[in-house]
Amino acid sequence: MIPTDPMMLYSFINMKLRDQYPSLDALCDDMDIDKDVLLSTLAASGFEYSEENNRFW
Repeated sequence: MIPTDPMMLYSFINMKLRDQYPSLDALCDDMDIDKDVLLSTLAASGFEYSEENNRFW
């Protein structure tokens, strides 16, 4: 289960990307997360994914 609060979600996803996954695609595939929903949820809170850095800012 992933957090629903945007700040907690941001922190959780970045931790997973840093510690376990080489890309957002790998994280979404492994955790069965809809990538488009994740991107739009975090974008609504002002966060954008950087593929180069493999993290949200």
